[in-house]
Amino acid sequence: MAFIRGLTLVVLVPVLMYSAVLCMVGVGLLVLPFELRLLRWLADGERDRLGRWAATTTAAGPHARRRLMAALSDPATGRDLRWAPGMMVTGTTLGLIGAALFLFPAAVLVLVCLWWLFPEDEPIRLILNIPIDGWASAVYAGVPQLLLSVLLALFGPPLLARLAASVSRWLLAPSAAAILAERVSTLDRTRTGAINAHGSELRRIERDLHDGTQARLVSLAMQIGLAERTLGSNPAAVGPLLAQAREGTEEAMAELRDVLRSVYPPILADRGLTGAVSAVVARCPIPATAELGELGDVPAQVEVAVYFAVTEALTNAAKHGDAGSVSVTLTRAGGTVRAEITDDGRGGAAEGRGTGLRGMRQRVEAVDGGLWVQSPPGGPTVITVECPCAS
Repeated sequence: MAFIRGLTLVVLVPVLMYSAVLCMVGVGLLVLPFELRLLRWLADGERDRLGRWAATTTAAGPHARRRLMAALSDPATGRDLRWAPGMMVTGTTLGLIGAALFLFPAAVLVLVCLWWLFPEDEPIRLILNIPIDGWASAVYAGVPQLLLSVLLALFGPPLLARLAASVSRWLLAPSAAAILAERVSTLDRTRTGAINAHGSELRRIERDLHDGTQARLVSLAMQIGLAERTLGSNPAAVGPLLAQAREGTEEAMAELRDVLRSVYPPILADRGLTGAVSAVVARCPIPATAELGELGDVPAQVEVAVYFAVTEALTNAAKHGDAGSVSVTLTRAGGTVRAEITDDGRGGAAEGRGTGLRGMRQRVEAVDGGLWVQSPPGGPTVITVECPCAS
C-alpha cells in the first residue's frame, strides 16, 4: 500500500505545486481545494492503515472543506502536505526495493540455472561474489545464495514496510501544540455535553419527582386528612382510608426508589460493575450473553457511565433494533475499561434519530471516554465504549 500511495503522490505532488502556482492567475483557487481533499483522502487511508497495523492513536483531522482558506487553515492539512513528498520518496523507493527483494529468489534461481549462458572469462557472480562457472559451483555456491535470497524475500519486505510506516507516523503525527489544542477543544466539548447532560438529568429527576412521587404524597396527605376528619363521625370508615394511604405510601416509595436507581443504581455499590452488567444481561428481554473479564478497581463515575451505556444499548437492541440476540463483552486493558455490545438486528442506528445514543455519548465523554457506533443497514450493530480509569 505504501508503494501504491507513493506512486499516486508522484503524480499528485507536482499537480499540487502546479495548482499552487496557478493560484496567482485564479485558476488554482478553483482546483486546489479538490486536490487537497484528494490528498486528505490518501492521508486518512494511511492513518487508518497505521491504526489497524500498529495500534496507533494518530487522529485524522476533519476533511478539508470546499473553500481554499478553510482547507489551508486546517492543521491537518499542513501535516498532509508534509507527508506527501516524504511518502512520495520513501514509499516509492522502499516499495521498489521490497518488490525487488520479493522477486529476488526467482531471479537467483534462473541465473544459477543459466550459468552456461555467461562467458567463461566473466562468469556470473551473485550475492556472495562467488563465480559460478559449472554445475558444481552452481550447487555449492548457488544453493546457499538462493537460500539467502529467500531469507531476504521473507524478512526484507516486512522490515521495509515497518520503516515506511514509521516515516508516515512521524510525518502525520500532530505537534505537541496541536495535540494540546485538540485536547482543549475536546475537553471544552465534553464539558459542555456533561453540563447539558447534567441539566437534562436534573430536569428529568424534577419531572419524575413532581409527576410521580410528589403527586403520590399529595394524594396520601389528602387521604390521611380525610381519615382524620372521618374519625370522629364514622370510625368504621377510617380503616379503608388508612389502607389506601398505606398502598399509596408503598407506591410512592417504589417510585422514589426508581428515581434514586436512575441516579446511581444500588447494584453497582453491592455487586460492582461486573455484577451489575451481568444482572442487566440476565434481565434482557431477548437472548443475551455476557463475557466479563476482571476489571479491578473502577471509579464510581466510570461504573455509572459504562453501566448506563450497556443498559441503553441492550434496550435499543430489544426495542428498536429487532435483534434476535445480543452479546456484551466487558474487559479492562491497562487503564481502560472497554465494553462492546453487539446485536444481530437490522442496523441503521444513528445518533440523529433519537436521544439514546446521544445521551450515551454525553455520559461517556463526561468521564473522558469514547463511544463508537458501527451499524450498517442490515446489521450487525456494534457499540464500543472505552473509559479511562485509575490503575
